[in-house]
Amino acid sequence: MAGSSFGTMFRITTWGETHGAGVGVVIDGCPAGLELSREDIQKYLDRRRPGQSRYTTQRKEGDQVEILSGVFEGKTTGTPISLAVYNHDQRSKDYSNIKDLYRPGHADYTYDAKYGFRDYRGGGRSSGRETIGRVAAGAVAAKVLETLGIRISAYAKAIAGIEIDPDAFDEQEIFHNPFYMPDAKAAAKVKEYADQMIKEMDSVGGIIECVIQGVNPGVGDPVFDKLSADLGKAVLSIGSIKGFEIGDGFRVAEARGSENNDEFMEKDGKIVKRTNHSGGVLGGISDGSPIIFRAAVKPTPSIAREQHTADRFGKEVPIEIKGRHDPMIVPRAVVVVESMAAVTLLDAVLRGLGSTMDNLKKIYE
Repeated sequence: MAGSSFGTMFRITTWGETHGAGVGVVIDGCPAGLELSREDIQKYLDRRRPGQSRYTTQRKEGDQVEILSGVFEGKTTGTPISLAVYNHDQRSKDYSNIKDLYRPGHADYTYDAKYGFRDYRGGGRSSGRETIGRVAAGAVAAKVLETLGIRISAYAKAIAGIEIDPDAFDEQEIFHNPFYMPDAKAAAKVKEYADQMIKEMDSVGGIIECVIQGVNPGVGDPVFDKLSADLGKAVLSIGSIKGFEIGDGFRVAEARGSENNDEFMEKDGKIVKRTNHSGGVLGGISDGSPIIFRAAVKPTPSIAREQHTADRFGKEVPIEIKGRHDPMIVPRAVVVVESMAAVTLLDAVLRGLGSTMDNLKKIYE
């Protein structure tokens, strides 16, 4: 199966299935000498771990990571880093009743159409559990970026149409409610609505916003390898994401040029922008402002209420999806979006190190 690798200089390849022996990632291109421990990676995985609240799947997995290669005496060696998380709570029998059915909103039909075969146990590679490898790789990338003064933060901006109040933004609150929202009042409203959706055996979607700070001007490449385009591909490659926008995004379609343009000014001897409608990227290259983008997350397609579908023989049948599923994907997807942003940005930074002769000489010397 093609399509399981991402990146050029910092390249990741995820592997494994949701109901197989385990899942993980191989990272190639991580610089040698980075101090890296299992705990550095585990704290990221704990943020996407199932069973954190009644608003996520109750599958009981500790998602404990093991470093199989690429780290010696607490530092990366420059060789491929292999990370594994073993599955312990598979219940394949939960899916035996749908092995011949195509679940609405899932990739069952398209996988079958492409390969003539599909793993009906939770979707195999199309399951959200594949994102464990992305998050593990993102933890490594984020640690490299931190040494460069680059910080990435993602959070739920809106769930089920309930949006945070920018004036009430509290970064610490992100980790004090089950929805990863930086607004306690908005989180309380989401809780009330989510409880109702659970009773109705339904699900909801939302919007994740990501802010990257500390990126110098000049990161990213023009034309086909724009930083914005790479971020878009990275985020849209996450199974539950159906939309991506950077800066003012779709609002630019309604704006005037005089409103949308970011004027430049001098501040403390540097060229900066007065506003940031561009979201930190101009011409596909970082402009020194915070990079801000948003991702639209669809409602969880696995819902317990009766739906209608067809089986692989062409017969139309009713379907009720049993098992342990997230009433909403947004909370656990926050760290996935953040991780893919880290992987993408580090790859762009490494690709750009030789963009000028001065840089090339500094690196070589």
